Amino acid sequence: MIVKDLSSCVVTNKIDETREFYVRHFGGKVIFDCGWYVNVRFEPDGRAMQFMAPQGGDQPLFGGTGLTFNFSVSDVDSEYARLRSEGLSPLSSPEDHPWGDRGFALADPNGVMLYLYQEIEPSPEFKKYFLE
Repeated sequence: MIVKDLSSCVVTNKIDETREFYVRHFGGKVIFDCGWYVNVRFEPDGRAMQFMAPQGGDQPLFGGTGLTFNFSVSDVDSEYARLRSEGLSPLSSPEDHPWGDRGFALADPNGVMLYLYQEIEPSPEFKKYFLE
């Protein structure tokens, strides 16, 4: 199989809040919106996330745990300061990790964990795990 693209879709009853969150705080651009299904794209590489309201009794809502989206950024400290100034409450402060990133976490309106990070030099103990 050749995978041409990959994206996620979170089933939620919070379509409006979610759309606003990613547009306002993450610079997302709505490229499709029929009210119950929203596709948000992020530049410059065109990565996308989708959010949809349940369409039928057998489609469960996202349960609020066990999912993290990782956002690679150029300057994690400035993103932390910006998001705080916009009224968001990150769940942690930026910190260095020995596996090679500096990052912090926050949650979106659905409870999806968002991890914002920038790459830093990994410690010697973790360098051996990088395959490329």
